[in-house]
Amino acid sequence: MPILVTCGLPYANGPCHLGHLRTYVPADIFVRGLRKMGKEVLFVCGSDSHGTPIVVNAEAQGMTPKALSIKYHQHFDEIFQGMEIDFDFFGDTDDPACHNRTKEMVEALMENGYVYPREIDLAYCPKCERFLPDRYVEGECPYCGKPARGDECDMGCGRHLEPGEIKNAICKVCGGRAEYRKQTHYFFRLSGFRDFLLEHLQTLGGTASARNYATEWVRSELKDWCITRNMAWGVRFPGSDDLVVYVWVDAPIGYIAFTEEWCARSGRDWEDYWKKPSQIIHFIGGDIVYHHCIFWPAMLKGAGYTLPSAVVASGMLKIDDKKFSKSRGNVIWVKDDYMDRGLHPDLLRYYLASYTAHNKEVNFAWNIFADKVNSELVGAFGNFINRALTFSVKNFEGKVPEGKIDADVLARIEETMAEVVSGLEEYEFKKATDSVMTLADYGNTYFQSHEPWKLVKSDKDAAGSVLRSCLQIAKALVILMEPVMPAKMQNAWKQLGMPGEVSKIALEDALVPLDSGQSLGTPEILFDRLEEKFVKELEKIFMDRIKEAGSKGKGTQDKKKEEISFEDFQSMDIRIGEIKNAEAIKGSNKLLKLNVDIGGEIRQVVAGIAQSYAKEDLVGTKVVVLVNLKPAKLFGIESQAMLLAADVEGRAVLLRPREAVETGTKVR
Repeated sequence: MPILVTCGLPYANGPCHLGHLRTYVPADIFVRGLRKMGKEVLFVCGSDSHGTPIVVNAEAQGMTPKALSIKYHQHFDEIFQGMEIDFDFFGDTDDPACHNRTKEMVEALMENGYVYPREIDLAYCPKCERFLPDRYVEGECPYCGKPARGDECDMGCGRHLEPGEIKNAICKVCGGRAEYRKQTHYFFRLSGFRDFLLEHLQTLGGTASARNYATEWVRSELKDWCITRNMAWGVRFPGSDDLVVYVWVDAPIGYIAFTEEWCARSGRDWEDYWKKPSQIIHFIGGDIVYHHCIFWPAMLKGAGYTLPSAVVASGMLKIDDKKFSKSRGNVIWVKDDYMDRGLHPDLLRYYLASYTAHNKEVNFAWNIFADKVNSELVGAFGNFINRALTFSVKNFEGKVPEGKIDADVLARIEETMAEVVSGLEEYEFKKATDSVMTLADYGNTYFQSHEPWKLVKSDKDAAGSVLRSCLQIAKALVILMEPVMPAKMQNAWKQLGMPGEVSKIALEDALVPLDSGQSLGTPEILFDRLEEKFVKELEKIFMDRIKEAGSKGKGTQDKKKEEISFEDFQSMDIRIGEIKNAEAIKGSNKLLKLNVDIGGEIRQVVAGIAQSYAKEDLVGTKVVVLVNLKPAKLFGIESQAMLLAADVEGRAVLLRPREAVETGTKVR
């Protein structure tokens, strides 16, 4: 059965940062691992080149959307090659193949009755004389009342917003108030796929976090999906001159189009992957699970295409144990901060694979990175290979010694191979890398405990057996670690005197004995230590960026804040409340539903504190409550007041009285 692996498309609207690699590096490791297991795999990706953010950014830079998307398409292509992420095909959703495949799929959905027209009230700017899609409009979320952009409540409940849903719309171009006008748009009948999706998600492979999150969404809410936008940039909606398909329609269709383009070049049939039984595995970021586990399979089912067999969602990224944020400077740019500093790509590949489980949150800090490189790669892995090689070359005329390979050594290698395979099949790349590092530690212990430096003087034949066993471990380490660090392992392969490319060597060859008398290469240091001075320089660059972003943000906030009168402040009814009950809200990982006593009266409050506090720890807590706030609905639940909290690096910290205060006491 054909195997196709894809990665979520990088958005061609800005440079590559470390968060991107959280998805692409593990996917590349997975593909390399499958190939070492004898599997034939097609690996495709490409740039996501459409959507309003690209148009807005292009206008701001005085460029065309096409020119901007080409610029970043080339940037990501270069970064991926530099990081040894080896796609078979890296395409562009503005390629003719993607336009054609998108139109074909949309027409198929229309013919099958899954796409229909509907007249909706849409924000229109009379000054700019145009309808306002997505990022061209901002206003108020209809569900929670918080400030929101046109396609998402990014400041409140986090819900996806359909065109026309946003309230009190403002044009982001001219700043004027928008009005609402009727226009016909096209909707995908997503609500009709509820039963199918629930069944599909039960058998979907990949990470359980993606499957479970999508299942909760399908069970709680599944509305029809507007799939057209008022733009000139994008794939034209069939039969319309002024509408394009929504970017989240044509972006995943890029997976099919890129497969078509590769197959056309390779003399293969793309339908073997997308129209017949195949294994399709999507590697994505955790923030786009909804699109890949709900929208995408429903579209494929409705148009008659093969369904994905697995969706592998990566955990999010923290920088220096703080929430990733480009606007706050809490970001590591792959080219400027890593590659241009002369750091080898394999070091970062190893870090991302070995730090934690794939679906868990990764924290990157320069000091942790340096410690892993120095202690694990230099001190353990590289040290063992260099010791085994150097001692063999020096004492056995640069050749693999005679002698029998220790049966325990072969057993440990076989056990490690099984763990690596298990790790790859379970999408647990840390499990795979940890097992290889455990073998390196075993090798160091084996070398040290058998003391070949003494044996070579008293029993050279015994020393030869020990060193041949150590070199066999080294060979296994190189083969098993190649998917993670391909360039460094090719270097080590050459040092072992082995011909060809280690990337083409099967995992099972780790057990094939090295030939006695085979010439070894010249031993070299495989990994260099990262010195403290260099690491401090990297940390300073990072901290300076945060300070600069903070000063800019402070100036912007100061400028936006307006003074209020004492009378305005007195109009706010702020009291000390006590949380009586707290429970989770189905479908949301941010919100909790609370019952709060505000002094003789219980108010229902929906608060975005689920990621900061465990619900069972909140009961009995005294909090500060804004009582006379206009009620708003979040996830369909009315919130009748607001808890006051400080925003500490994206984390909500509840305000609480320092001393014992009676429930209902006014704050003044």
